[in-house]
Amino acid sequence: MQKNLLIEGLSDAIGFVGGALLGFWLGRLLGFDIFSEGYGNASVFGIVLVGVGGGLGLQLARRWRASRRGEK
Repeated sequence: MQKNLLIEGLSDAIGFVGGALLGFWLGRLLGFDIFSEGYGNASVFGIVLVGVGGGLGLQLARRWRASRRGEK
């Protein structure tokens, strides 16, 4: 039981952080800097990309765990 919870927590964290980093770097590549001064459109869109990337990474991690258990 403890090992399953550890794998679940670690995979969720890795998926979320990995997805958020991919969203961040995609935003930087497209010119959207989340750390720019103020809340302009480019900054807000960069923040949205980080959030969407984190959410997609989390869902990917959960699907990966489900596939290892044989679920769909």
